Amino acid sequence: MLETSARLLRLLSLLQAHREWSGADLADRLGVTPRTVRRDVDRLRELGYPVHSAPGTAGGYRLSAGAELPPLLLDDEEAVAVAVGLRQATGGVAGIEETSVRALAKLEQVLPDRLRRRVSALSSFTVPMPGAVQGPGADPAVLIELASACRDAHQLRFTYRDHGGTVTRRTAEPLRLVAARRRWYLVAWDVDRDDWRTYRVDRITPTPPHGPRFTPRRPPADDLAAYVAKGVSGAVYREQATVLLRVPLERAAERISPAAGVLEAVDEHSCLLHTGAHGLDVLVVHIVLAGFDFEVREPVELTEHIREIRDRLDRALGDGAPG
Repeated sequence: MLETSARLLRLLSLLQAHREWSGADLADRLGVTPRTVRRDVDRLRELGYPVHSAPGTAGGYRLSAGAELPPLLLDDEEAVAVAVGLRQATGGVAGIEETSVRALAKLEQVLPDRLRRRVSALSSFTVPMPGAVQGPGADPAVLIELASACRDAHQLRFTYRDHGGTVTRRTAEPLRLVAARRRWYLVAWDVDRDDWRTYRVDRITPTPPHGPRFTPRRPPADDLAAYVAKGVSGAVYREQATVLLRVPLERAAERISPAAGVLEAVDEHSCLLHTGAHGLDVLVVHIVLAGFDFEVREPVELTEHIREIRDRLDRALGDGAPG
């Protein structure tokens, strides 16, 4: 009986993993006869799994969509990915928080300890950036590896590809992961550069073995989400600007993501935007397209550049304007 149950689970796993199987292929994978495969398929149908079969040499078996949702089989990586997605959904997508919590509770109840620790590490050592749309923009296996290194205080060895495509080898002491706008960032102490660095996770390729263990340092800021937002939105750019937006901070946050600029409340009617870009032209476009009235606080060069653009637009409109 146990052998039959194990074979049914193996058959179900094969049907879920592949679009269509011939009876001979399934029999070969399971080490049974085609007749046994047919009996096992009938048992799955009795359990509610809609297994469709087509006769003939070109026929085969495939798992179809049914009227009800039957139990699913997940491998280790799939289970971790689903659990991570549910944890993100509990605080990242309005309207499905309660449902996500219930589904996550059911999944975590049956997760083996080794998988539960991996999911827990990613949750415990991730900082959500307020207002950001969360969701991994990197390989889930890499996220789990980085989160585990944060949890266990193990030095990380990896190669890193920068914005220009240059690849360098790094050794770092990982502190936290920060999720923002489908991008993930790792805040870590760069051992060779003797300073804090923020790395985009999708540009990290781990090169184990990792280690040794280290004593965690004092974080570079109390609010790591704000620390990363400031870095990715302005600090790396040649041109920096501070602009007063004549709109409440909450409304500005609806149009300006944390990765595009750091917002700071002034009063109930206005807020400051700290941002940056590779050039003044890009800065002007970025600020104007936000759609709010504004006043440049700094630098003076940005104000002068806006005047130049204004004069250019006036001349363009004047040439074609009716008398």
